[in-house]
Amino acid sequence: MHSLPAGYRALVLGASGAIGGALAAQLRGDPCCATVLALGRASTPAVDFDAPDSIAAAADSLRTQGPWHLVLVATGMLQGPTGHPEKRLADLRAVHMAASFAVNTIGPALALAHFAPQLARGERSLVAVLSAKVGSIGDNRLGGWVSYRASKAALNMVVKTAAIELARSHPQLVVAALHPGTVDSALSAPFRGAQIGRPARDAARDLLAVLDGLQPQASGGFWAYDGQLLPW
Repeated sequence: MHSLPAGYRALVLGASGAIGGALAAQLRGDPCCATVLALGRASTPAVDFDAPDSIAAAADSLRTQGPWHLVLVATGMLQGPTGHPEKRLADLRAVHMAASFAVNTIGPALALAHFAPQLARGERSLVAVLSAKVGSIGDNRLGGWVSYRASKAALNMVVKTAAIELARSHPQLVVAALHPGTVDSALSAPFRGAQIGRPARDAARDLLAVLDGLQPQASGGFWAYDGQLLPW
């Protein structure tokens, strides 16, 4: 990450997933990065977006380890025990929609709230959350996947709102929503992800490159892995 100060400190939430793990690995290979802390359900401290209190507890336990110059939130849930992506409105189930919002929207929002006070001040810092192009309202031409689309669209609003607020106290900060593309991961596996998706390491490389090139005036934006600015 050439735009961050030498010896920068990085925090990856959701590091047990394919993209989160690849992001952490890329950062560990950066000689300019002094610290990479990768957190997930099995880490110490643990961060589980199905357990909101774990986010606050992790932030509290790490308050003396910052400041953080780079915070990445790499979580996402498309399907699971609560259900599958909806093909039509008749497939909607409250329990699945609630689970989607818990992981895709509420968890990242709480991560921003609890870790924002630990961001570096007076120097460049970066915050990114994994969104998805299907969360774009303007790009939605196919319908379906109501819970996933809606939760990612809501996440994009969280990013935009957080960017506006944090710019007042952190003028050199960039907050961004990032679309990784289709990646070979557990999330995409039921949808031929292994056949049509890119390796997670390639997605991580591209996402970090896009984030590295963003300037504070671009904070609050929604960007694809190839640098394209996506519509809300």
